[in-house]
Amino acid sequence: MIRDFRLADWITLGNAFCGIGAVFAAMRYLKEGELRLLTLGMALIPVAFVFDALDGKVARWRKTHSVLGRELDSLADVISFGVAPAALGYACGLQGGWDWVVLSYFVCCGVSRLARYNVTAEALAGDADKVAYFEGTPIPTSLALVAVLAVASWQDALGPRLWLGAFDVGPWQLHPLVLMYAASGSLMISKSIRIPKP
Repeated sequence: MIRDFRLADWITLGNAFCGIGAVFAAMRYLKEGELRLLTLGMALIPVAFVFDALDGKVARWRKTHSVLGRELDSLADVISFGVAPAALGYACGLQGGWDWVVLSYFVCCGVSRLARYNVTAEALAGDADKVAYFEGTPIPTSLALVAVLAVASWQDALGPRLWLGAFDVGPWQLHPLVLMYAASGSLMISKSIRIPKP
């Protein structure tokens, strides 16, 4: 199978590698408490974004589009821009019961958005070579969530010092900051938002 990979596919795997690295960094931070691990995890997400932007450009340059490449890209994006930002949010202190629900919702929205794109891409492209617009915000916009968390970490606003505090809502705790994940996920699955694709 690896022999069938094209250059763009290897670049896509770089995206996935960064995403899983960010997840592992978040896990190590929770275990060891060293801020540099959390910073490393956050820094890997923009690197994943660079790989994500490059793979499409390389595929178009070499005229090597494939169904495998598209599916690989979506799976890598789920890791780097769905699971990893959620794991980093959890590591930063979004650990209440309602936070878990919202972070899970965010990841499920990302998965759903990518699945919808893969199913409708050919219809949206029509006679053109590529899709003209995105329905809903693209999943890499979760980079903005990681940027917010990075600022919080620089200000030592992690764990119990997380911005906006926490509230008990019924049986579980909710950190209002987690609502940015809910908003991001909802924007991803919206059909009324159309963003021109560069």
